[in-house]
Amino acid sequence: MIRKVVIFALTFSACGVFGQTPSSRPRFEAFEVATIKPVPTEAKAVRYITMQGANRFIEKDYTLKLLIAAAYNLNPKAISGGPEWMDSEHYDIAALTPGDIRPTRDEQMTMLRKLLTDRFQLAFHREPREFSIYALEVAKGGPKLREAAKPNDVPALINVVYPQSIKLPARNVTMGDFASMLQRAVLDRPVVDETGLTGKYDFDLEWAPDESEFNGAIAPASADANAAPLFTAIQQQLGLKLVATRGVVDALVVDKAQRPSAN
Repeated sequence: MIRKVVIFALTFSACGVFGQTPSSRPRFEAFEVATIKPVPTEAKAVRYITMQGANRFIEKDYTLKLLIAAAYNLNPKAISGGPEWMDSEHYDIAALTPGDIRPTRDEQMTMLRKLLTDRFQLAFHREPREFSIYALEVAKGGPKLREAAKPNDVPALINVVYPQSIKLPARNVTMGDFASMLQRAVLDRPVVDETGLTGKYDFDLEWAPDESEFNGAIAPASADANAAPLFTAIQQQLGLKLVATRGVVDALVVDKAQRPSAN
């Protein structure tokens, strides 16, 4: 029996989004109510952020550092400072969003940032720092991407775990979306989009994960897996490449954080 687990999702229903006037959408500034629950640390636990229905925001098994990375679109390595428990204690969050319209990802992250400030007393500053990064570039021969069939729809970018492989059916995404997902959820260093591609695209990517991906939460594929490693798969299937280099990233330095206030 094939096991499927969503590890990272950027997908939202178009229902209730298109056809709405700006004045009819709620102001997604904060969750209406949110429960934060400490959970036991498990090395191979499934981790995700998703929406259930129109207004139920669910986060499972994130540390505060990973929550910050999601909320501020960063690779965890670009986050420093703060208390030691920030990278070791894990939390589940269940929250309700305002109104009956499903918020976009940006709106979800706006509310998550507010929750981190209010409940974790998060305070930080930014400073440019040089890191080992991956540059996402166009490979020799050009990109193998399809223009989005429905460019006005909301994007869908979902990693699904199978035995021996990860499958990513991506729809209506930009290269910036793709690079952001790679750095937040998959790779162990920041990713910078240097493709120069400005459109929205549909593509399907399949690869065999290794121990450096998903922060160790996914078992690596065996040596005889049918799928290619990620770097090879991106070049063969998408006509893109990830180049290891160094670059300056606008890093986030935590000045203050406290364990979350009571629910």
